[in-house]
Amino acid sequence: MTFWDHLEELRRVLLKCLAVVTLFGILAFCFKEEVFAIVFAPKSPDFIGGIWGEIPEVQLINTELTRQFVMHMMVSCYAGLLAATPYILFEIYRFISPALYQNEKRYSLPALAFGSSMFMLGVCFCYFVLFPITFRFLGSYQVDESVENLISLESYIDTLMFLCLAMGIVFEMPLLSWLLGKLGLLKRDVMQKYRRHAIVAIIIVAAVITPTTDAFTLGIVSIPMYLLYEISIFVVPKKRINKIQ
Repeated sequence: MTFWDHLEELRRVLLKCLAVVTLFGILAFCFKEEVFAIVFAPKSPDFIGGIWGEIPEVQLINTELTRQFVMHMMVSCYAGLLAATPYILFEIYRFISPALYQNEKRYSLPALAFGSSMFMLGVCFCYFVLFPITFRFLGSYQVDESVENLISLESYIDTLMFLCLAMGIVFEMPLLSWLLGKLGLLKRDVMQKYRRHAIVAIIIVAAVITPTTDAFTLGIVSIPMYLLYEISIFVVPKKRINKIQ
């Protein structure tokens, strides 16, 4: 294929992905109550049986005329993109697979499936563990009893989406380590040697990701990240990929 043929093929892939995202986004927009029931579930005092601690029901507010409709559109787009992610990854793999060597193809599909699973696991960890704890801490925190917490709809959704995306990326650590190891850029013994330095870096990253300052929430984020680092040490291969024509 010529350069322009590749561009045309890429254009078709992008249009297909955009069409699928749009379709799922429209479905999410139509099922507003079901989608927002999922979005607002973590703020409920009895979320997952109230195991993360109960607080009074927090009332979200809206201060702009068009903001609720805009947030409805944004959440629908997020939902459409999330639902279409498996198809998008499949189309990307189909597009790049002809350029891969034979043994690279053997590794790429399992790596793609593993990476997708780890990203979704990170999103689920945030939704069921990290965000409920964060919301309960910040939603009930007061510098003085005379200051009431009035949380805006935009702040709630932006925080939820940011934390879910951040944890989804963090959970890609084993895959990234495996890839760097295959390329010869990362070695298992180096990761083991600098384990203590990595623990300090993990705590710093966890402190940046979590907007709370309590040690409990910091530990909730740091411990899974450390376990991911240990898994990364285990999955880093001893040999790099040898390209085969």
